[in-house]
Parts: sequence; C-alpha cells; structure tokens
Amino acid sequence: MDLEKYFEGVKGRGVLATADSEGRVDAAIYAKPHFVDKETVAFIMTDRLTHHNLESNAHAAYLFLEAGKGYKGVRLFLTKLREEEDSDLLYSIRSKRYPSEKEEGKLRFLVFFKVDKTLPVIGPGNNAEEGAG
Repeated sequence: MDLEKYFEGVKGRGVLATADSEGRVDAAIYAKPHFVDKETVAFIMTDRLTHHNLESNAHAAYLFLEAGKGYKGVRLFLTKLREEEDSDLLYSIRSKRYPSEKEEGKLRFLVFFKVDKTLPVIGPGNNAEEGAG
C-alpha cells in the first residue's frame, strides 16, 4: 500500500498510542502523518505525555479510522528515529495545514518514525483469532 497516497485521499481521525518505560499507556488524537519517504513518517507534537513517553520508549502505534460508516483504516506500528525541536522544517510542514507562527513558551517537536508494519484497522494481525485486531 502506498501510504502517502492513501492519506492524501482519505478523511478521518488518528490516534497515536505510546507507553513509558514501565508500560503505562497513553493515547492521543493526532493529525495524519507527514511523509518523509516510503518508510519514514513524522508527527508534530508538543511537550506533553506522548512526547515524554517517546523519550524512554521508542515504540508507538498510530491508528487511523476513515470517516464514514464501518471500520476502515490503517494501523501503523512505529519506531522513533529522531526528533527536531522548533526547527525550520517543522514550521514549514506545519504551515501547510496550520498557521506557522511560533507560539511563545510552547515547544514543538518534529518526531520522525520508521514504519515497521502496517495492518488494517480490523483484520488479522499476529493473533490466531480471525478478525481480531
């Protein structure tokens, strides 16, 4: 699946899930990923729980549910590669969707991830039970 093309043509909502080093889980609403290349995506985030979790645990999952009836979408299994703080690239990417001004006292991070695996929202994954997520 060409993920960049998929996300360009679909509307919906996304959730980024992370866990800290002790396994305490967090889930937060996130916009569609920004594509660096076919294997790398980036998300813009503020200095909150999701970002803090990624400092001690590089693994995350992004669930995107398409708008409309039913349960269509994708799950991306991710590993953090690196991040940039308040960089020109961050504000260049952000200006495509939102005003690009820096907000005083509010740090923003552009966090890059390797896409390790992609699965549909509903369908077999590593579970033996058919239809289990």
